[in-house]
Amino acid sequence: MQPTAAPPRRPNALGVHSLDRFAISVPDADEAERFYRTFGLDVRRDGADLELRTHGHPHPWGRVHANGRPKALQYLSFGAYAEDFDALAARVHKHGDAKPHPLGGKGGVWTRDADGTPVEIVVAPKVSPSVKSPAMSAASVAPGKGAAPSRSAAAAVHPRHLSHVLLFTPDVDAQVAFYRDVLGLRLSDRSADIIAFMHGPHASDHHMLAFAKSDHPGYHHSSWDVGSIDDVGLGAERMRGAGYAKGWGVGRHVIGSNYFYYVQDPWGSWAEYSFGIDFVPADVEWPAGDHQVEDSFYVWGPPPPDDFVVNREQRA
Repeated sequence: MQPTAAPPRRPNALGVHSLDRFAISVPDADEAERFYRTFGLDVRRDGADLELRTHGHPHPWGRVHANGRPKALQYLSFGAYAEDFDALAARVHKHGDAKPHPLGGKGGVWTRDADGTPVEIVVAPKVSPSVKSPAMSAASVAPGKGAAPSRSAAAAVHPRHLSHVLLFTPDVDAQVAFYRDVLGLRLSDRSADIIAFMHGPHASDHHMLAFAKSDHPGYHHSSWDVGSIDDVGLGAERMRGAGYAKGWGVGRHVIGSNYFYYVQDPWGSWAEYSFGIDFVPADVEWPAGDHQVEDSFYVWGPPPPDDFVVNREQRA
């Protein structure tokens, strides 16, 4: 039996290691279950809630609560190493404790970020990537045969893990400061005060959390890692065929470098198929850049929908 490698950690860096889960509420559980199952996730019912998992992985990456009201971000939960928990809890106490969210767990410490969103830190296994996610190997093809499957024989797309979540905020700088100073996340890249991307100190994708400027807080999208650019395109086609016609892509981002397709969910937010995102190892200092907005959104692809960065979430 091979020994299990120790989880990576950056020396002398105190911070969470993973975005353990996100939680949103939506009007109707059946509608949410159909959307996320079609997207390719392993959706489990848990009372009035749905758990969003990826096939073959035991971790619940997201929680969806149906309450008959418009879609809303409920909370974020971050995982930490046990040996870091007390020091992180002290940071939370200094910033300001909060009561546990009624839909969340009871085992961590709770606070609120700069926008007032409930945030939990809990001791949990590391579920953010510890190495760059590998590309899925293409099947070998005998000489004289075509490599592409027939349309009806194309395999279903199953995301491998949650890559990141992007939130709307009226103050990008304040959110960056909170998640840096309290949770220990690090700035990856930004464009002025319009958008910012943050990674975990102990190895993660280029960003596990991002912020886009809006006049009030909200949830913009969740992003899910897939194994190839073909999976990005197949996922887009599957969603269109199921009636989820509005999307953006296929394209390639500048910041993060990933290939993408975003599909709009029934509530006006988005879910992203992502392949090939940049990775930040625990022993690398990522050189955070401040990019020109007009030169940093995407390298190629169709123009984004006019409402791609419209915040559909109601004000609190």
